[in-house]
Amino acid sequence: MQTQESVGERVSTGIEGVDSILHGGFLPERTYMVRGDPGTGKSLLGLHFLLRGTERDEEVLYINLEESEENIRQNAVSFGFDIEGIEFLDLSPDSEFFSKDLSYDIFSPDEVEQESLTAEIADRVETLTPDRVFVDPLTQLRYLAPDDYQFRKQVLSFMQFLHGEGATVLFTSQDTTPQPDDDLQFMSDGTITLTRDARERLLEVTKLRGSDFEDGRHSFRIREGRMCVFPDLIPRQHGREFADETIPSGVPELDQLLYGGLERGTATIITGPTGVGKTTTGIQFMKEAAGRGERSVVYTFEEGRETLIHRCESINMPVGEMLEKGTLRIEEIEPLELSADEFAYRVRQEVEEEGTEIVMLDGIVGYRLSVYGNHDDLTREIHKIGKYMKNMGATLLLINETNSIAGNFEVTDEGVSYLADNILFLRHLEIGGEMRKAIGVLKKRTSDFERTVREFKLDEYGIRIGEPMTDLRGILNGTPEWIDGPNELIRDGGPEDER
Repeated sequence: MQTQESVGERVSTGIEGVDSILHGGFLPERTYMVRGDPGTGKSLLGLHFLLRGTERDEEVLYINLEESEENIRQNAVSFGFDIEGIEFLDLSPDSEFFSKDLSYDIFSPDEVEQESLTAEIADRVETLTPDRVFVDPLTQLRYLAPDDYQFRKQVLSFMQFLHGEGATVLFTSQDTTPQPDDDLQFMSDGTITLTRDARERLLEVTKLRGSDFEDGRHSFRIREGRMCVFPDLIPRQHGREFADETIPSGVPELDQLLYGGLERGTATIITGPTGVGKTTTGIQFMKEAAGRGERSVVYTFEEGRETLIHRCESINMPVGEMLEKGTLRIEEIEPLELSADEFAYRVRQEVEEEGTEIVMLDGIVGYRLSVYGNHDDLTREIHKIGKYMKNMGATLLLINETNSIAGNFEVTDEGVSYLADNILFLRHLEIGGEMRKAIGVLKKRTSDFERTVREFKLDEYGIRIGEPMTDLRGILNGTPEWIDGPNELIRDGGPEDER
């Protein structure tokens, strides 16, 4: 028998996300229960648990009471698992043992003529002395006991025997209306519940004796036979030291509006109606960051990746070069492809593994339509991402589209303005029968800002911003009026004619 992950340490489940939820894994030499409907992934979790043991040269035992060893091995091969290091005790209904009369008390072998189930298991365990045992499903033993009292007594004896042999035990349960598994939940040292619906699979730990754990329901998915678990994002658990500095946009007039730029580790909402330049403004900060060698990522929920690249290239934003150098990544999120937990996990990977400094969600409405969850929950998820980014010293840009093209001014349609440290707004204007655009700052928590509105323009030279529009009133209504007669705003022409 090998020492399990060193004395006093946790026993890994073999799944990184589950270990994180369990604050490191199972406590050694205890019994844990995984329950759920058929097809939720119970046996797969057990297989991961055993394979982690084989990776550490531990002795592991799979006691299969329902599915045959042959089927389990075939399924494992199809998933690409190497299970040669797993010992099996095949007590499935197709085996010779279950063809015998097993109506007697399985924990009293001396009272029967035939070899009991207990003796079969005890003999293998004493011979193998396994570090890990997986019983799938333990509730199959219920059918061999004369009543519930005897079943509970037998299971307790079974657990005590395995603990005495130094094993950490995981077993599955089949919870049915006629035969609920409440008694097993009381007897086990920990309980993991797996559920699924038409869109999402969820994992929840409801009990873990002797240890704390992460509450709540955590999203997971099964990819190519492997279980990938995405723990709920808890911002307070993440943080690092970072420089308290300002991130400029590289456009002098925009930086003047922001009194230097956006502070690192803040969340900024860039809001306005369709076609006004919100995404382009966000990418301008990324373009400047790329010049410093910093990496940024855009998650686009509404616009296609290639369309975004083409549009940026046409206004002198070299996103193709940025993508090639690795200072920018653009990921197009398909509708209903990800859960909120999985999306947050991707953001974490970018920040923690790739060193990403700026993350843009383009946009908030698309996020809510593309990610699983109800409206209120997703607002909380965005809030958690923002808090996480702040703790990590990374900058979050949230693109918000308002419904009104002109008319009464509104910050957001989605009620998320409270999430932002900064709010940058863009407006369509109608001036003298011509469509123009304006930009301004509505909110900045960490510093003061310029309280004027400037004209905003996009052309083949990029973003162009004019002087403060002090000669106009009614700008926020979308139909401004000159105070002292018409005045020129941004002149047409190239950079040499600007401003």
